[in-house]
Amino acid sequence: MGATSSSLSELSNNQYLRRLASTDAIDPMDPFWNQLLSFSFRIPVSSSDAKLLEESTESIARTFALNNCHTGNLGSLIHNFLIRASELKESAQCEDNIFIWQTYNALFIIRSLCKYFVESLSEELLLHQFDVLPPKPDGTPAEDTAEIGSQAEVFITALVELIVDVPVLNFTYALHLEALNTLLVLLSIQMYHVRPASQFAVYRMLMQGKCSIHAPMLMKALMWNYLNQEKCPPELYRGQGDDAGFIYNATAALASSLWSVVTLGMGGGGSSSGGKGQGSSGHEVSDTLLADQSLLVILVLASHCTGGGVDRGKPNIYRQALFSFTDSQDTAPSPPTVATAPTFKLDMGRLYTVLCSTLRDDQTTLLLYLLLHQNSAMRAYILSRTNIDQLVMPLLQILYHTQEKSSHHIYMGLIILLVLSEDRVFNKSVHDIIVKNVIWYKERQLTEISLGGLLILVVIRTIQFNMTRMRDKYLHTNCLAALANMSSEFTNLNSFVAQKIVHLFSQLCKRHSRLVDQIRASAMESQGQEGSEGGGQSEEEQRREEEQQDHLQDLSVLEEVLRMVLEVINSTLTSHLQHNPHLVYSILYNRELFATFRAHPTFQDILQNIDTVLNYFSTRLEPLGSNPSSKDVLQTIKEAGMTFKKDKLKKFPELKFKYVEEESPEEFFIPYVWSLVYHWSNLYFNPGRILLFSLNTGADPDLAKTN
Repeated sequence: MGATSSSLSELSNNQYLRRLASTDAIDPMDPFWNQLLSFSFRIPVSSSDAKLLEESTESIARTFALNNCHTGNLGSLIHNFLIRASELKESAQCEDNIFIWQTYNALFIIRSLCKYFVESLSEELLLHQFDVLPPKPDGTPAEDTAEIGSQAEVFITALVELIVDVPVLNFTYALHLEALNTLLVLLSIQMYHVRPASQFAVYRMLMQGKCSIHAPMLMKALMWNYLNQEKCPPELYRGQGDDAGFIYNATAALASSLWSVVTLGMGGGGSSSGGKGQGSSGHEVSDTLLADQSLLVILVLASHCTGGGVDRGKPNIYRQALFSFTDSQDTAPSPPTVATAPTFKLDMGRLYTVLCSTLRDDQTTLLLYLLLHQNSAMRAYILSRTNIDQLVMPLLQILYHTQEKSSHHIYMGLIILLVLSEDRVFNKSVHDIIVKNVIWYKERQLTEISLGGLLILVVIRTIQFNMTRMRDKYLHTNCLAALANMSSEFTNLNSFVAQKIVHLFSQLCKRHSRLVDQIRASAMESQGQEGSEGGGQSEEEQRREEEQQDHLQDLSVLEEVLRMVLEVINSTLTSHLQHNPHLVYSILYNRELFATFRAHPTFQDILQNIDTVLNYFSTRLEPLGSNPSSKDVLQTIKEAGMTFKKDKLKKFPELKFKYVEEESPEEFFIPYVWSLVYHWSNLYFNPGRILLFSLNTGADPDLAKTN
């Protein structure tokens, strides 16, 4: 630390850090600050370095927290940062690298201290750390700040203004990244307390304080960072050898120390602590760090204080800005709107391209969900794309690799498909787009298939996976709702897709049969026990009764699912029978499946139509004899289908399901977003202190409620 280099293990004994944390009140103008801020580290190369950094400086941070209440050294450090921050825009234009380097280092130290405060102190004590001012030059104590947290608000406002006003250049890239890291650290107070965000002063400052006037521009800057996907400057990667991490001159100091400090915050803890990062989560550090971190900050700002529950009537201006931006390439005048929220413009074409190319992880999927569900301009833009396959294909890959994804990621992917399926043009266009050589689909070689056909295959596979592994009714409902919305536009389904639809019904029939047998056997067993025993109900009888109730509930759910599958088939036959001969073929081939439920009151009405189709085509196939070829059968179905009259089929209400967000979405989204920050921000968070979600389940955390 200081003008010389330090390894992580030496930090606890560093003379500059020890003086900073001591009982010595350091004047804001003392030359000490220039010495402190001219530091450099040996560049970390392992994923456990972030945890090692905190372990190495924990005693200093603890001592600092105790002594700062009297010295006000945090205030002096922030004063030095604010002086530099106020001149950053000019320094960036002049390429004053040393000035920016020192500003960066000041921010890194502040962030490291705040990290300890947030994890170890109450919010009241955290704010007190900011509010304590350094003594006057004559040694007398400074007067207390008029308002609790006012100094913290000044600092947070400076962070926001830095992100908004300072251009992202090669030599300011790391500074922007550190500003985002610091914001995330301050906002991470939510992870350590299970209560609404609006009860935290930090969130109130951002949502309603002085910096809130920058909300639209901050969201624009963050979205712009995400849009650009700018890679870390090459010089930040320089010097990863055994001895290259030491600083030899001012030019090397800028490149190496900035990257050192950036990577010091990365990777999480080692596997022994249950932390995250390359050692435990297996992911490598991205080369688009600024875009990735900006995305996480967007999700955090948009997911808190959403105006429900205790926040009712208090709009989240960052969320409003994200949901109301428009296309900068659209020259048509904007229609008048009731909303008065300030907004901004972005190139939606570029945004669409970036979303399609990065749609692999939870974060991007969640951003797409928010934009598609809440930003009407972006939704209209996406649904008007002729290359919608660029978006749908990565979504289908997410669903296809269900076993590798968290259940929350699968939910988001399915909900996006459900929202897309609410649009008739989308449902029609996916069957007009042909995709070739789908190498990631392993069940069968797909050299050529319609996008709609592939979508059906993947959704059915998701349902089947859920039947055997997850058994989640909510997931079933969303899958079938998407299929139901699209069913009236199913056209030219190939034989494999048609077989999969009928095979799904077959699997459900078998499950239904087994479940009915179990219920009957359990009922007979209970009757036998009642005849042989008197007196009160035994524990075994209670267990059997509870088991019987579970079976009956499972049967009810299963029959709902069966009904929906039949409705999908019926909707397809009613709308496009002539264009789906392979589906008619598969139904005829498996006609005994449908006969099983003909007398069942739940399915009687819907099966009337399917019986009408079966009887019509069976009659047309009779002239072919007892053993016709599949080619002849298919040709006869095609010809007979041309003369089939739709008025023979009973009309049912059109299948239309619309996604509606839960009444208290924060209960799901806040823990989910912070679990993403934990795993992907490259910041180390002590898992033993987190209360918002449980990490016992690995990558798919148990989420706690926040209100």
